[in-house]
Amino acid sequence: MSTTHGPRSDTRARIIAVALEMFSEHGYEKTSLREIADRLGVTKAALYYHFKTKDDIVHGIVETMAVPIDEAIAWGEERAWSPEVRDELVRRFAAGMVERAPLLRFFHENQPALRESQAGLEFRDRMIRMIRLVHGPGASFEDKLRATMALFSVNSAFFLLKHDCSDLAADHAVEDETALAEVMRAATTVGLEIAAPIKPVAARG
Repeated sequence: MSTTHGPRSDTRARIIAVALEMFSEHGYEKTSLREIADRLGVTKAALYYHFKTKDDIVHGIVETMAVPIDEAIAWGEERAWSPEVRDELVRRFAAGMVERAPLLRFFHENQPALRESQAGLEFRDRMIRMIRLVHGPGASFEDKLRATMALFSVNSAFFLLKHDCSDLAADHAVEDETALAEVMRAATTVGLEIAAPIKPVAARG
């Protein structure tokens, strides 16, 4: 069975990786299925076998790249809220996004095209579930805002890294991967500081 499905899985993974790269380079709307097929060195018909539309590819990208978020959500939903759970969720989210940096870059650079797409809506739903787990039940609006900002500190770090990368390289004298890890450590620290005042249910009201 593995010999039957292995090549298909490998081809699907290659399509997702190449499409993600091209969408990030040229934009979702400016990249055609033909161009993706050409970059892969396959026919358009071969590409259709795995993905019928660009939206299908984007859905595959999100499902593949959002695995750490899904794992963090599953972990959080099994536990009663506490400050320790709150902090661990922020850490897990940040760690997962380090591994999935291309996904955040892709969303940043293609927001208009993805905002109302099925994949974009599903990613938004994931983020809402993460935010709710971070602030827990009975949260005030202020705590909900803190939970949102704590998670989006990771997104903000990617934005800063993209637009200020020359300064980061000069300041830290490191290569991209090391710079990314350093930026994510900073984002995690800031996210935890933002989330810290979120109170347990008993202390609210």
